[in-house]
Amino acid sequence: MSTRIRPELARSWLLVPGNAPDRFDPAATSPADAVVLDLEDAVPAADKPGARAGVVDWFRGGGEAWVRINDATTPYWAEDLDAVAGLPGLEGVMLAKTESGQQVDATADRLPENTRILVLIESATGLEAAPEIARADGTFRLVFGSGDYRRDTGVGDSPLALTYPRSRLVIASRAARLVGPIDGPSLTDDPATLTQEAELTRSMGMTGKLCMTPERAAYANAALSPSPDDVTWAHEVIDRLGEDGSRVQDGSDLPRLAKAKKITRLARAFGIKNNRRGNGGNGR
Repeated sequence: MSTRIRPELARSWLLVPGNAPDRFDPAATSPADAVVLDLEDAVPAADKPGARAGVVDWFRGGGEAWVRINDATTPYWAEDLDAVAGLPGLEGVMLAKTESGQQVDATADRLPENTRILVLIESATGLEAAPEIARADGTFRLVFGSGDYRRDTGVGDSPLALTYPRSRLVIASRAARLVGPIDGPSLTDDPATLTQEAELTRSMGMTGKLCMTPERAAYANAALSPSPDDVTWAHEVIDRLGEDGSRVQDGSDLPRLAKAKKITRLARAFGIKNNRRGNGGNGR
């Protein structure tokens, strides 16, 4: 199940249409770190009641996942929350098209205490409010809704065009002491492009990625994990400087040691081993 990776570390977030119950179980056993059953954009208005009922039935049958709920300006928002609040196996909700911290607070108020909320930023207004949204008590991680953001702003889909919103979400997350944000999905099945786009996500400082198919999850997992060579490098640094930093010799050693410790923590979480035959890694 998706819970094998803690949600604060989850790399791949698989969106599954809420009106496709035949895909729920396969998603839960896929390589994705987390599964999100989608009651929002993936479901036409006329199908929302049936999709909501199907999602509830799946949870009551033992399912575990997140649920993307409709945005707070729609009547579906309250209906979604009434349906999913307190469900067994609910790992949290993803709030669509968020544009203020108050919307996060209002969502949290309708859920059991400490329910985690992933917050989708999908518009210019939402991006401008990102610092406030990130500091809302209920916010767990920020998520970049890149498709709706492009439609709202008219910007292209090139890495350069989307550098600013990605960077702003990374900075807002860090300033609010949140873990790294989740990037928007890739819309291709080309392996080279999937690898390139997932590497871009990592290079921007984002630590998760939305995925539209189970097959794409593997690319996000690979790019957002330390490589075996990275792990080897990290162990060599710790061996040289000491776990406690007792052998630090200059000002660059402490940051290098901190990076090495982070790599080893992630490697343990993701089950990545040393590459003893490697060339020492790149310490990226």
